Amino acid sequence: MRGEEARVLLGFPPNSRPTCSQVKEAYRKKVWESHPDLFPANEKSIAESRFKHISEAYNCLLSGAIGEGSSAATYSRVVRTGVARTNGRRGNRTLISIPFMFIILGTIGLGGYNASRAYKKQKEDYPSRNPFLP
Repeated sequence: MRGEEARVLLGFPPNSRPTCSQVKEAYRKKVWESHPDLFPANEKSIAESRFKHISEAYNCLLSGAIGEGSSAATYSRVVRTGVARTNGRRGNRTLISIPFMFIILGTIGLGGYNASRAYKKQKEDYPSRNPFLP
C-alpha cells in the first residue's frame, strides 16, 4: 500500500504528514466504524476486507513507508530496559549485578551463621558419644 492511499483511507489529505498520535487516533476511529463484529452476518465479509485495509494503512503510516510505495510494512519497536547505557554499546551489567550480589552474599553469610549456631545448640543439648562425629 502506498503512503497516499494509506493517508486517504485513514481520513488525511493525500499530501499531509500526520504525527504518530494523529495516525493512532484516526486508526481507532476508523476501526470503531468498520470492525466486523459490529455488522450483521451478511455484511461481515465486506467489513473484514475494509478492516484489513485500514490495518494495513495504519502499519504503513507508522512504519515510515509513507512516500515509498512499499507493500510490506516493516514494524520496528524500541525495547527499553530501564538501564542507562555507557560507552556506546556496552550496558551497565555491573550496576545491575552488584545489588543482587549483596543480597546473595548476605543471605549466605547470615544463613551460614544461623546454621552453625543451630548446630552448636544441637550439640550442646544432645551430646554424642560417637567419636567420628565432631
